[in-house]
Order: sequence, then structure tokens, then C-alpha cells
Amino acid sequence: MTLAEMAVSYRRQADILRHRIQLVEELPAWNQEEVIAKTERLRLLEAMHRDVRDMAVICERYYDPTYRRNERYLV
Repeated sequence: MTLAEMAVSYRRQADILRHRIQLVEELPAWNQEEVIAKTERLRLLEAMHRDVRDMAVICERYYDPTYRRNERYLV
């Protein structure tokens, strides 16, 4: 699998996560426990979405010499 193919796969997963975030945002929260659960779920989904999106960009621009790499993912 090439980096371009991996980037496409990451983009698809980012779209799926974005859709799930929208679904969770629409859920009603009837009491404080549900509000806390919803907030935690959104926090985790948004972190996953950010990481997947960042990996897509890294794969897309890996061979671009002008791309300034994300320090978060440097080894």
C-alpha cells in the first residue's frame, strides 16, 4: 500500500469520525450523567478525528520537501 492510498484511507476514516461526532452532538442529554458521558465521548472522538486527519496530511505530503512536518509525530 502506498502513502497516497493510506492517505485516502485515513481521509475516509476522518469523514466517518466527523459524522459520528455530529451524531453524538445531536443526542439529547437528559441528566448530568448523560451530559458527562456525552462530553467524554465527544472528547475522545475529536481526539481520534484530529489524529487520523493529521496522519492523512503526513501521508499526503511525506515527500514534499517544503512541508513542515508536525512535531507531534516526529520520532
